[in-house]
Formats: sequence, structure tokens, C-alpha cells
Amino acid sequence: MTALPASTQRVVDAAHALGLEIEVREFPEGTRTAEDAARAVGVTVGQIVKTLIFLADTSPVVCFVSGVNRLDTQRLAAASGAAKIGRADADAVRAATGYAVGGVPPFGYPAPLTAYCDPDLLQYDAVWVAGGTPHSVFPIDPHRLVEVTSAQIVNLKEES
Repeated sequence: MTALPASTQRVVDAAHALGLEIEVREFPEGTRTAEDAARAVGVTVGQIVKTLIFLADTSPVVCFVSGVNRLDTQRLAAASGAAKIGRADADAVRAATGYAVGGVPPFGYPAPLTAYCDPDLLQYDAVWVAGGTPHSVFPIDPHRLVEVTSAQIVNLKEES
């Protein structure tokens, strides 16, 4: 068996520390976007978790959003109590999580982040999240995702 990339191994180790056994799957064609990941895995875009890092005032927060939804920053501001919400740039994402944009897993960060979860993810038996690289993902029960990340279930969906 081929060794996992170091960033993916960190995710596996973090999962193990949380009492999870995960099976990370690598896709050379990439899983950087929700559409790419859904196509690679063979599931609907709604089952792909977009792990998004925002700055609530100056504090990074992580949001788990269904691949078919867009996050409404006003709803995030209300949920977090922040006066200002901004999308974290690539450097801020790496500083907060230790991972590059496109491969941010739901856990395994240098320090815990306040987490929010899109309730639309809870309709699935399994959702797919990034495994530490833009080419890796793993399935997880969305209720378990909420449990191990202490995520608050909040409707953050932008209404069309």
C-alpha cells in the first residue's frame, strides 16, 4: 500500500484521536470543488461538504456547507454574534487549519475552531469531506461530523 501524503496522514491521525476510523480515497483528477468531488465519488453534489473558513470579526470559524448551497454571511454573522464576516484568504485558511484551500478537512487543526453545520447535510446517511489535499476525500455520517467537531447546526443557506 502506498503511503498517504503527510497532510492526509495528519487527518487520519486526527480522526483516530477522535475515535473515528476513516478511509480516505485519493482521486488524481482532483476533488477541489464540490462538483469535482461529486463526480469523482459518484454521489450528488449535495452530499459533498464544503469546508469553508470565515473570519467572524477577527476569529476564524469553520462552516460545513452542502455542496449545493451558498453561505449567507449575514446568517453567519447572526449565528456567531460577529459584527463583520469575511472570507478567509488562503494564508488565513492555512494559518487556522494547517491545510491548503481545496483540501481542508473538518478537524485536525492546530487549535479548535468554532464550527457551524448546514442542516441540509443531515438528510444523508453519509457525506464526503476533504481529506487534507485537493485530491482526497472521505465519507462520514453527518451526525458524527457534528458530534466530533462540536458544530452548531445553523441554517446558513443563502436563499435564492
